[in-house]
Amino acid sequence: MILFETERLSVRRFTVIDAEYFFLINGDPQVMHYIRPVKNRQESDAFLQGNINFYQDHSVLGRFAVFEKGSASFLGTFSFLYLSGEADFHLGYALLPEAWGKGFATELVRCGITYFFAQTNKKQVFAITDPANLPSQRVLLKSGFSKKGQMLEKGKILELFSVSRNGSSGNDIADK
Repeated sequence: MILFETERLSVRRFTVIDAEYFFLINGDPQVMHYIRPVKNRQESDAFLQGNINFYQDHSVLGRFAVFEKGSASFLGTFSFLYLSGEADFHLGYALLPEAWGKGFATELVRCGITYFFAQTNKKQVFAITDPANLPSQRVLLKSGFSKKGQMLEKGKILELFSVSRNGSSGNDIADK
């Protein structure tokens, strides 16, 4: 099921046949550096199945596969997930190193924002990054997000960004 497409990218749900792609992302130390611990193949396969099961209860939320349209090459993942609790959502992405620096992340985030607001009644969507992940912070800012400050998640300080439905940067988490 295709969620959305950009000029160069196609974003769809993962399936069990995508296990190798899913492991390419989750098993790569460069990609996972700012995101979460690297997973071995068995852990990645279980994580993939959990994500596939998650689709059953959520129409917009989850982790999704990103492919380049022209070559049909797998480039990475894009996600809409709970930020904290179930009131707020954040978008995220992880691209393979060979896709870095080509504008794919900005294209993905911009179209992802449009898709999210078309599919939900939420007034804003958030994004989080590791404080040291400056390239991702630049992508978010170029895509219309504003930095809101920091938050603590699982004992780790993260930079918090938001963008509102009307295109402004939003006020704060309480502005739902």
